[in-house]
Amino acid sequence: MCSSTDIQTRSPLQRKNSRENLDRFIPNRSAMDMDYAHYMLTEGRKGKEKPAVWSSPSSEPYQKLLADTFNITAGRRILAFKNKPPAFVNPIPQELFSSFHQPKIVKRRRYIPQSPERTLDAPELVDDFYLNLLDWGSSNVLAIALGDTVYLWDASNRSTSELVTVNSEDGPVASIGWAPDGCHIAIGLSNSDIQIWDCNSNLRHVRTLRGGHQLRVNSLAWNNHVLTTGGMDAKIINNDVRVREHVVETYRGHHQEVCGLKWSVSGQQLASGGNDNLLFIWDRSMTSSNSPTQWLHRFENHRAAVKALAWCPFQSNLLASGGGGGDMCIKFWNSHTGSCLNSVNTGSQVCALLWNKHERELLSSHGFTENQLILWKYPSMVKMSKLTGHTSRVLFMTQSPNGYTVATAAGDETLRFWNVFGDPEVAKPASKANPEPFAHVSRIR
Repeated sequence: MCSSTDIQTRSPLQRKNSRENLDRFIPNRSAMDMDYAHYMLTEGRKGKEKPAVWSSPSSEPYQKLLADTFNITAGRRILAFKNKPPAFVNPIPQELFSSFHQPKIVKRRRYIPQSPERTLDAPELVDDFYLNLLDWGSSNVLAIALGDTVYLWDASNRSTSELVTVNSEDGPVASIGWAPDGCHIAIGLSNSDIQIWDCNSNLRHVRTLRGGHQLRVNSLAWNNHVLTTGGMDAKIINNDVRVREHVVETYRGHHQEVCGLKWSVSGQQLASGGNDNLLFIWDRSMTSSNSPTQWLHRFENHRAAVKALAWCPFQSNLLASGGGGGDMCIKFWNSHTGSCLNSVNTGSQVCALLWNKHERELLSSHGFTENQLILWKYPSMVKMSKLTGHTSRVLFMTQSPNGYTVATAAGDETLRFWNVFGDPEVAKPASKANPEPFAHVSRIR
């Protein structure tokens, strides 16, 4: 043992090490004989200075005399310690440690059918790039305009009904668009009128909006009770369908036919594309009744008509636009800053764009020259799948309310349904052979 003087003369590091060594075991004082220990440390040491001469340290008499001298009995100790040190406790839980060695879970790749689930005959579908003749409402009813007639196809029971046939001098129908409630539908006509229909159990013509446009109305976009219309006269008009004087704002910027209109998810910004190759973004906060409405952004990057427009469902300020045959590009825009984030040359006329509501994917439909659908992974824009089947340009595209099924209509007068977005949680087995494209053809009228 060291005296207090020795400990004081040591360096701090040495003193620290000494304390660590002395603290290694904790004596159990209940098993100690303190009086005997004190004797051995004081008086007992004097006896060792003049030890007796023993015949042999290993002899039995020597061992017995030693025990009697020191009063050592069985089970008697000067110092006693605990039997075992405490069990080692791992500071890292075993569950957490084992998780580092678990195999990485890889998400299975979604199966994308390469052929349409259903094909319907759509005779007299007008083959015009600048029209918008297909829309799928929130009540799961798809509307399609064939010539002068609008038909409704109920996806829940696959029944078809005729909504209206307009007079030949007023037609053909140039655009259709479901209201957010899924009950009312707007029909833009070639004579510049817009009809509003109630599509509940009793089909009823609600009203006709007149006086806003001078030429055909070929693009529609709803924003709650406001119906925005775009026409061949290059005007964009906001119509409040609740009031008699329905024209509430007019946006002027295009100088040719307006063929694309889309409101953002928030209903704050409107994107418009025209045959003048221009793309505009309008903001409702900049609307003024006392002065002409000024656009928020004006883009001249496309080199052909801009019809395909799609606001991103998972990033509110992201807009995708597609150009016609002289451009063939899909461009991505930040609607807040006005910057072009990316541009991808698809090699074909871009007719329509749809975002996947469940994954970061974008679907595009094309015209010349391959008339295909392309599924893109965003933001890498890697082609995930290419779907063919239409024999003419795929002019119109819409998706079901749940976002899984896509309907396309083309100049080949067919309406096709694709499970392109599928169900990401259910892996579908690959089919052994693709069915014939017209295996389930039935006429829509």
